Amino acid sequence: MKAIRPTFSTLALIIGVPGITGCRSDYYVGSPYHPGPAAGMAVGVGAGVVAGNAVGFGAGVAQGAVAGTASALDPSYHMVREWRTETTADGRTIQVPYDILVDQYGRPVVAQPPTGNPNPPPPGK
Repeated sequence: MKAIRPTFSTLALIIGVPGITGCRSDYYVGSPYHPGPAAGMAVGVGAGVVAGNAVGFGAGVAQGAVAGTASALDPSYHMVREWRTETTADGRTIQVPYDILVDQYGRPVVAQPPTGNPNPPPPGK
């Protein structure tokens, strides 16, 4: 256990001294006959941009899939189909579906249902 403390101190000193002294390398200035640092920096920036965008795309797709699944499985609102008997103009009796958006307690929501059906007539009519 006593040997770990000097190791951590030495490691902190090796990492901390260059950070404190501000050692810096100017990659864009160099000899035109030895363009390695500038070319390496340009390639590194390009690779970083491509990798960052790829990872960002993957994270966005994953978050979108999770949000889409969560909204589809949200139990707070759901549709209830009610069938009403109506008589057509030519005298036939048909069953007409009415979709009613209800909350988690089964109470109708006043919003228009997303199916495009007209609002159902009040019960008892």
